Amino acid sequence: MGTMEAPILTVNNLNKQFGSGCDQCSNPADRRLDKNYCPACGTVYSCQNITFDLHPGEVLGIVGESGSGKSTLMRCLYFDQEVTSGEAYLGPYKEGRSNLFRESSQQKRYIRNHLMGKVYQNPVLGLRMNFSSIGNIAEKMIAAGNRNVAAMEARGSELLERVHIPVYRMKEAPKNFSGGMQQRVQIAKALSNHPPILLLDEVTTGLDLSVQANVLDLIKHLQRELSISILLVSHDLGVIRMLANRTMVMLDGRVVEQGLTDQILEDPHHAYTQQLVHSLL
Repeated sequence: MGTMEAPILTVNNLNKQFGSGCDQCSNPADRRLDKNYCPACGTVYSCQNITFDLHPGEVLGIVGESGSGKSTLMRCLYFDQEVTSGEAYLGPYKEGRSNLFRESSQQKRYIRNHLMGKVYQNPVLGLRMNFSSIGNIAEKMIAAGNRNVAAMEARGSELLERVHIPVYRMKEAPKNFSGGMQQRVQIAKALSNHPPILLLDEVTTGLDLSVQANVLDLIKHLQRELSISILLVSHDLGVIRMLANRTMVMLDGRVVEQGLTDQILEDPHHAYTQQLVHSLL
């Protein structure tokens, strides 16, 4: 991977807060918070000045404990939530010159449907459980303007086969599937419109270890085959170690460390990262 390549996604100073803030916490320079929470007014600063680049064909891991802001970050990037402030630029969109967060809701829908795929920790958020599996994929394709039923069927079957859902179960609803199969249907759906970027939010949490390994293998394989860029959120360093080229460590809504995954695992600098790495050994 050439480091000289322009990033496919650039995020600058992304902030997301819940609550309006007060004298004690509104000024970032002298915020007095308990973790990421203001004890005076109850405002939660979920993401504080998050800045990073994602390069073409790269897997960037985001690791941190529950409540560190990593899932909020993913929700903001996929427009499931509005940011409080910040910028994001996508290389394939308007030549990377337009702040995605300032776009109209119509444009945001376009970006979601054509340029990004997301796999949620909870499949209920990413799938319609009563639709057929192939219907779930068609839904994302229809949202992107596809109207050709035969083409959608062909693409749907191809993707479901790719993620190892047997052909005879394609018309079945995901509610009948195991957790691992539901995640695989979500992955197929996320890939349906050939997006350059995939957002994976804790995709193996709650799955049995053997099933986790299968899902991770599948992601690794698809990533290499399609040379897709992936943002991968996990609280599990084992998952990050297996998939991520680079890693960002989040704590209390901030990025406390980032670098090559190997470097972070071998020589962690921040006390929290050290603790994470030691718990892995």
